[in-house]
Amino acid sequence: MVTMSLLVAALLSWIPRLWEREQTIDSKDWMIIVVAALLMGVARKLLMMFGMSRTSPIDGSIIATIVPLLVLVVSVVAGVDSFTRRRVWGLALGMAGAVAVVVTGGSLHHAQSELLGNVMILSSGVVTALYMVFFKRLVAKYRVTTLLRAIYTISALVVLPFGWHSVAEVHFGGFSPHIWFAALFVLIVPTYLPNLLLNYSLRFVQPTVSSTYTYIQPLLAVALSVAMGLDKLHADTLLFAAVLFVGVWLVISSYKRGSA
Repeated sequence: MVTMSLLVAALLSWIPRLWEREQTIDSKDWMIIVVAALLMGVARKLLMMFGMSRTSPIDGSIIATIVPLLVLVVSVVAGVDSFTRRRVWGLALGMAGAVAVVVTGGSLHHAQSELLGNVMILSSGVVTALYMVFFKRLVAKYRVTTLLRAIYTISALVVLPFGWHSVAEVHFGGFSPHIWFAALFVLIVPTYLPNLLLNYSLRFVQPTVSSTYTYIQPLLAVALSVAMGLDKLHADTLLFAAVLFVGVWLVISSYKRGSA
């Protein structure tokens, strides 16, 4: 699925080339784009896909909401942001909530979650934060479609030698309509389209602001998972999620209020 999703994303990224004028990428930026492809294209996709196969939809989506806090940490390290008391408190609460969700993945009553899967989802969030902070300059310099075309083409070429044998062994003729729908959804929707929108957003708002919309993810995951009978909502998960959300809210509100 990782190999096929990146191949499909690469093919989709070439469609805008039919009506766009060619945009030349400076030779000095190619190495940065290769790093971006390895991070956002390969590493993030591998961590997310393998992580979700080893955790529950609810736990995975809650852990993903730590991205705004990770963006703050990376921004401070990169010298483009600073800590305040409010942000430190928010960071401490958010990290505590996220770590609690990760660790409880190994408990008996979280049967669908594994500690390894939760750690992978958390690592995926780290990769996303690194990309949003360090590669914002590229997003401002080139068209989003040009950038994604380079990133996904490189990503597909990197994973193809490792995943092609698995793809060749799949018996596509045995797929039911339900499996085809699920497979096409995973191949098309969660890869190219979200990253297209994410990169467009980075042209207009700060990474911390863009990352706050991950709040929507756990709400949808809880509603869909419980409704479809795929997961159960546990009391400790609600508690840890509340702590995480309060932490992220403290960080985000500090930008609006200019709090110390």
